[in-house]
Amino acid sequence: MKFTEEHEWLRLEGDIATVGITEHATVQLGDLVFVDLSDAEGEMSKGDTAVVVESVKAASDVYAPLDGEIIESNEALEDNPGLVNEDPLGQGWLFKMKLANPGDMDALMDEAAYKAMTE
Repeated sequence: MKFTEEHEWLRLEGDIATVGITEHATVQLGDLVFVDLSDAEGEMSKGDTAVVVESVKAASDVYAPLDGEIIESNEALEDNPGLVNEDPLGQGWLFKMKLANPGDMDALMDEAAYKAMTE
């Protein structure tokens, strides 16, 4: 598992990365009340807005962590956005992305580096 400075996590299986937001991010945001997956499709460049999450506190963009194509979004979040808070590293995933270059994940943080950044 790898992490971004924008509090996203990626889990790679082959050249497909499952992407979500970290537990740290969910604590900062508070309880999610809406997840907008409408932009989570097609080709994305690193830094493009892929998903918008809204909590009782604020709305936040979730960005494409790397270049690639979003091939699936977690439609269960449309009816139950709280899954992101309940299980951010599991059932609360946001989208799956076929990476243009899976080797780009090497530049992301590992868990120890992410923990150090958030302390």
